[in-house]
Amino acid sequence: QVQLVESGGGSVQAGGSLRLSCAVSGSIYRINNMGWYRQAPGKQRELVADITRGGSTNYLDSVQGRFAISRDNAKNMMDLQMNNLMPEDTAVYYCNAFLRATVSSEANGYWGQGTQVTVSS
Repeated sequence: QVQLVESGGGSVQAGGSLRLSCAVSGSIYRINNMGWYRQAPGKQRELVADITRGGSTNYLDSVQGRFAISRDNAKNMMDLQMNNLMPEDTAVYYCNAFLRATVSSEANGYWGQGTQVTVSS
């Protein structure tokens, strides 16, 4: 079984910082792409940032320059450093990993349970 566990959410004032972490555990052969998504009330889930196994990154335009995604392949972990947070960043943030559980299995996407980030003005 594969588990993704997020940590690091919380409440901050505008301009503050938070660091989210995602730990992947269980049956893991190889993790390919990883990413952070968010979903605000009444809105669709959107991709915030993603990172390939080799470290190439991609960001939502509105977080470019404020957020930084990173991963540790040896530890099966991924972080999201969020700086200069704005009220519009308020959402539940989800970790996603596209991985192969065994050497013979196909890659599938897995989700964490989500962590709340609240930014007040």
